[in-house]
Amino acid sequence: MSVPWLTILWLAPAVGAALVLAVPANRPAAAKWFAFAVSVGVLVLAVGLTIGFDPAGERYQFVEDLSWIPALGTRYALGLDGIGLVLILLTAALLPLLLLAGWHDADTSGSLDRSGGRAQKGPHIYLALFLATEGMVLMSFVALDVLLFYIFFEAMLIPMYFLIGGFGNGPNRSGAAVKFLLYNLFGGLLLLAAVVGLYVVTAQNGVSADGAGTFALQDIVAAVSSGQIDDSTGLAKLLFLGFMFAFAVKAPLWPLHSWLPDAAVAATPTSAVLMMAVIDKVGTFAMLRFCLQLFPDASQYFAPLICALAVVSIVYGAILAIGQTDVMRLIAYTSISHFGFIILGIFALTNQGQTGSALYMVNHGISTAALFLLAGFLVSRRGSRLIADYGGVQKVAPVLAGTFLVAGLATLSLPGLAPFISEFLVLIGTFTRYPIAAVIASSALVLSAIYILWTYQRMFGGPPKLSDVRSSSMRDLSGRELAVVAPLIALLIVLGVYPKPMIDLIDPAVQSTLTTVGVTDPAPAVDNTITVPAAEKLPGREEHGDGEHEDGQHGATPIADTPTAGTEAEGHR
Repeated sequence: MSVPWLTILWLAPAVGAALVLAVPANRPAAAKWFAFAVSVGVLVLAVGLTIGFDPAGERYQFVEDLSWIPALGTRYALGLDGIGLVLILLTAALLPLLLLAGWHDADTSGSLDRSGGRAQKGPHIYLALFLATEGMVLMSFVALDVLLFYIFFEAMLIPMYFLIGGFGNGPNRSGAAVKFLLYNLFGGLLLLAAVVGLYVVTAQNGVSADGAGTFALQDIVAAVSSGQIDDSTGLAKLLFLGFMFAFAVKAPLWPLHSWLPDAAVAATPTSAVLMMAVIDKVGTFAMLRFCLQLFPDASQYFAPLICALAVVSIVYGAILAIGQTDVMRLIAYTSISHFGFIILGIFALTNQGQTGSALYMVNHGISTAALFLLAGFLVSRRGSRLIADYGGVQKVAPVLAGTFLVAGLATLSLPGLAPFISEFLVLIGTFTRYPIAAVIASSALVLSAIYILWTYQRMFGGPPKLSDVRSSSMRDLSGRELAVVAPLIALLIVLGVYPKPMIDLIDPAVQSTLTTVGVTDPAPAVDNTITVPAAEKLPGREEHGDGEHEDGQHGATPIADTPTAGTEAEGHR
């Protein structure tokens, strides 16, 4: 019997969350180190899966398929493809860094007890919520059963709600948590209706051998590909919209985005990164795995509309980021713009576009984590999120300023840093099918330069604030903070210079998805006709009179890249 590595992968942080709660309440340091050790163990497992994964092999590897609820036609089915693998690596790599970055978050935040003080169990609950969220996200990336995916897709909202509302900052944290929950629950309600509808469709078309419905992703995709299920009907389009709406809320896509800035500002920086860099990727990942494969005709039908909304998200998020006075809200709006790029590449339905989108998910997670955590370190020193309250930080804390600049330059997709190649692939892949959308989206390159460089100039340039000079509060990065930031900066540089290993993992899964959808990359429109001015005499051809050739042509001579043209030319020599 083979080892159920995927089950171990998601179950390890889930069990770790329960064990953290069992640590004595008067030993918060032990709870922190235990949670950190669990997250490192998950990272080791993820690296092991990467080593054992064969990019040239079957699309889904390490497959586990067991009977779960036979009466509902649902199974405990797990499988790992290249896209899911790179997102698992992202999640597993970020969690230890986030726990290290938020080492003291739960010491100063948490639920209030009846006396008005902080609950003694705060750090334990905070750590357990992080590990539980990691387990649910990892399950979402490997689930091959639609109902199984839905359960964990919705369940991850619960720990994230408590991380925002129970451990967040500011007076609006409860409202932001409720807004986050309501938006996503409404999307989840439509998704549940679509999942039930899909089950009915599979039952009506006899997808399952016993005549009942099924939630098995691979069986449904095979039925759609063979024509057993007709996905060109109006019902199929409605089901697609149910799936797409829920994923667009999670992503988020304009105009379903408004919950994100409020939640990002209200949460602690580490919780905000967990939400934007990890949880929200489940939405874009699900578009690739479920929307495109289950509803290929509907995906093509709605692709122009979704690409248009993605372009609006790109430009809208970048413009609003420029006008922000709160540095945390500014970074949240940049994420809306970046998610627009990811969705644009997915629904451009080209190999380069989707490969760029999958790679963008990873690169955005790294760059946003670096930028948001550095901004959080900065805010923790002064206690203000307002950009106007800072100035001259680079003279007081040069390492903090330098790393912030690198993370900011990565956010604006500077060549040589990781997001550049993924954004470039998205634009190239989009241009071949929707050139106008690609041209408009390219304007974000200028807009992102404005909001990043202007923010850096205001916060880090100029003379330092007098209070910073006299006070030690504006200190440079500590050893713990450097241990968090250094791996992120290193990844931005390494993946910016050499993204091939990631692309090699992603590309086979993308090609398989496009084959399932039934689309190919548009053929480039290249004019193969070469016009030779009459003044340029070709070897072996004689001119007569005023530029007339033996073949009777005047002036410029078109030379066609065809066998016929070559034969005629030989006949005139």
